[in-house]
Amino acid sequence: MKVNLFNYELPEELIAQRPTEPRDSSRLLMVNPEKKTMIDKHFCDLPEFLESGDILVVNNSKVIPARLFGKKKTGSNIEILLLKRLEQDIWETLVRPGRRFKVGDRVEFSDKLRATCLEIKKDGNRIIQFYYEGTFEEILDELGEMPLPPYIRGELAKEEKDLYQTVYHREGASAAAPTAGLHFTNELLEKIEKKGVTILSVMLNVGLGTFRPVKVENISEHTMHSEYYEIEKEVSDKLNNALASNNKIIAVGTTTIRVLESNFREFGKIKEGSFWTDIFITPGFEFKVVDSLITNFHLPESTLIMLISAFMGHQFTMDVYKEAVRRKYRFFSFGDAMFINKE
Repeated sequence: MKVNLFNYELPEELIAQRPTEPRDSSRLLMVNPEKKTMIDKHFCDLPEFLESGDILVVNNSKVIPARLFGKKKTGSNIEILLLKRLEQDIWETLVRPGRRFKVGDRVEFSDKLRATCLEIKKDGNRIIQFYYEGTFEEILDELGEMPLPPYIRGELAKEEKDLYQTVYHREGASAAAPTAGLHFTNELLEKIEKKGVTILSVMLNVGLGTFRPVKVENISEHTMHSEYYEIEKEVSDKLNNALASNNKIIAVGTTTIRVLESNFREFGKIKEGSFWTDIFITPGFEFKVVDSLITNFHLPESTLIMLISAFMGHQFTMDVYKEAVRRKYRFFSFGDAMFINKE
């Protein structure tokens, strides 16, 4: 399929710059691909559409303040964005400006944190080793900034950084938020559990490659980035029982659906452990695990809108996006959500 088949017109004013407050007051478009219906709701209405026995699966990865600002020995400023942890102190990063940051170059962020470039990859990303005193995560919390997507103008203040974090985040090192989960509040999660819905967590470290537009004309030629994920044994057991019992499994976000479908595709069941996935889900993909999906509205020509097209059909997906624009839904990370509810 051609990448331009996943393009759509989006007025700039519909790109959300701030989340709604409270989180669950965002709008929710209820979509049924079989009936071809689209109903306007709010996210706080979600429990109405869930039933006892349903399984809701979330990605509980933590977004780290992955943007660091430092200086080279020459005194020039440099920005480093952490993309992927390769070893304890070695990260794949995006460096700006990058052209003059060579192998062996050093950068200092503070008297507590320094780094050296070890390697330059073909795509221009740098492999960097960090040197520090104390705990790396604590230093990041002190020095780093949240890595907001480029379509969000401005920055979050230090006291606002939790706005780009799910209320159920736990561990991990994501460079971007699993944004479908940003709509949940603790109170809403309690209401969902009271309905008899089981909430399970997996962990996938979200990389920035998730949000980048596909650059090739034919999507079959696109090389998907890889992301690290974990599934605990208790979670895998419950998911396998749900599959055997035909309980509805609802994924919160495209990262969650990638974890579940990738894992099942590799092992023929949900297997506990730590893995990497580079699964690229496009129209024609056969879903084996997930029945319904909660998701935000995604960038044109991104791998995310291609996944949505695989889940509910390409033409209907583009119709839904066109209608969401007409109804003035808010788009992207801080935007509104839709519930693709297959009955």
